Amino acid sequence: MIIEHLSNYNPVFLAFAATLFTWMVTALGSSMVFFFKSINQNLLNAMLGFAAGVMIAASFWSLLKPAIEMAEEAGTTPWVPAVVGFLSGGAFLLIIDKILPHLHLGLSEDKAEGISTSWHRSILLVLAITLHNIPEGLAVGVAFGAVAHNSDPSVLTGAIALAFGIGLQNFPEGAAVSVPLRREGFSRLKAFNYGQLSGIVEPIAGVLGAYLVLSIEPLLPYALSFAAGAMIFVVVEELIPESQSGNKTDLSTIGAMIGFALMMLLDVALG
Repeated sequence: MIIEHLSNYNPVFLAFAATLFTWMVTALGSSMVFFFKSINQNLLNAMLGFAAGVMIAASFWSLLKPAIEMAEEAGTTPWVPAVVGFLSGGAFLLIIDKILPHLHLGLSEDKAEGISTSWHRSILLVLAITLHNIPEGLAVGVAFGAVAHNSDPSVLTGAIALAFGIGLQNFPEGAAVSVPLRREGFSRLKAFNYGQLSGIVEPIAGVLGAYLVLSIEPLLPYALSFAAGAMIFVVVEELIPESQSGNKTDLSTIGAMIGFALMMLLDVALG
């Protein structure tokens, strides 16, 4: 009944609402800074591993698999949009990674990536997490945009499952930004604001993704695969290496396994 009611809404509006939810969960995770001044490295590794597992599972179950199925239904070679879109998504994130100034958590300012800039360390740290959120918002937006081209309720429930899964892994990401900033001397309020701001790009990317696939229907399988490629780039380039800090790297592996299994469960059960 709820699914039927939601299907009456414009997919762009649904994408906006869903990515507002994922942003709010980022803010909720960032609010942990009001309760904790530091975060245990092992716990952080497990949380980052969990986020990586969710994104890997979402990339296949919610994005690549539907893209291949849509291409088959359209009578085109199914692997073409999957491969082209996937590699294009990775290339897009690679370009942004080389251009946008950013700094990964735990590194000194001389390790900043992207174009050289005099921006403050805190801005560079937030931009690093923002890179994670671009493909996440895009993925949710594209998934909801697909609803306009397929009336099957499973498409909408799959998009909802994806938004829920992305939101779930945004909680530890929000905490992973704000708590370390607090440890570096920021006030709790300032650390919280920087943490939640890292997720503001998700509604923007979500609306853009939904609007594009609504405007150009043949683009949909490519757009889904593009979002998958961008997410996998983030996982391999940033989340997995960051989750391997310290000696107990098995915790990040366990977190990734749990995150993958949970996202797979959500997508298969709801989608």
